[in-house]
Amino acid sequence: MTAQPTSRHPETPRVVLADDDVLLRESIASLLTRSGFDVVAQVADGDRLLERVRSGAPDLIITDIRMPPTHTTEGLDAARAIRREFPHVSVLVLSAYAEVSHAIDLLVGGQGVGYLLKSRVTDVGEFVETLHRLVGGASVVDPAVVQELVTARRRTDRLAELTAREREVLMSMAEGRSNAGIAHQLWISEGTVEKHVRSIFGKLNLAETDDDHRRVLAVITYLESR
Repeated sequence: MTAQPTSRHPETPRVVLADDDVLLRESIASLLTRSGFDVVAQVADGDRLLERVRSGAPDLIITDIRMPPTHTTEGLDAARAIRREFPHVSVLVLSAYAEVSHAIDLLVGGQGVGYLLKSRVTDVGEFVETLHRLVGGASVVDPAVVQELVTARRRTDRLAELTAREREVLMSMAEGRSNAGIAHQLWISEGTVEKHVRSIFGKLNLAETDDDHRRVLAVITYLESR
């Protein structure tokens, strides 16, 4: 994984929006401006997104997966390119559908990456909180994708060793929650969460690196266990 910069908490995060749906793009821009973000550019395709980021890297990009000219994976492709060139830029990809493979592709890119369904934008408070977690270096996966994987029948042997509570903690990690956020969500102490996280790292045989790195690796293991 690429090392992260020393500061990932700008007071006014600079954002570039990419979506060919003008009404949705303008709505998100308005929402972000009211919520304390600085929307520095709006574009309608992957090429212009890349050009805008290269001209002055923002703190965060928010992009649709499907944009002109083919409406397939232009946004996702641009997001990958941006992560390669600017690993400190956080990336959120929005999609109309829960596609697990796309979520996995993003997480492989390291910290500060996210995949959400467009329907999540309507929950303004949760959406804004998610953006701040991303800018802070978290990796975020839409709960719909996480739930799909939780109910999947096939699990790898590595995940089979986890207890029911450890699976709940790992699912919350996949949603980008901190230990404090997991503790609040599951009604347990933060110390208990830390013990579960250490146990998860051990059972998944994750190398002794920094905890942020191992959290990303744990989530990737979880998502790939389908």
